[in-house]
Amino acid sequence: MSFLAFLLLGLIAGAIAKLIIPGRQGGGWLITLLLGVVGALLGGWLGGAIFGVGYDGFFSIQSWLIAIVGAVIVLLIYGLVVGRRTARA
Repeated sequence: MSFLAFLLLGLIAGAIAKLIIPGRQGGGWLITLLLGVVGALLGGWLGGAIFGVGYDGFFSIQSWLIAIVGAVIVLLIYGLVVGRRTARA
């Protein structure tokens, strides 16, 4: 998968993850892109380490599920970190 395709996959996966997670998450499209790309990387690493699966290509449903699950995990962690920081202020 090319670098631009991976960025597009990460952006869309981050946006879908924001739709899946209830509540209001901060951050604009840049944070969504970064969280989606980090989530796609995390999902690919976890998928390969635990289940022995990886990215098949941009149009593979397996790639999309891996990226979305990873983005949801990263978005939950981001919400916990940012939520604690704003609660202290």
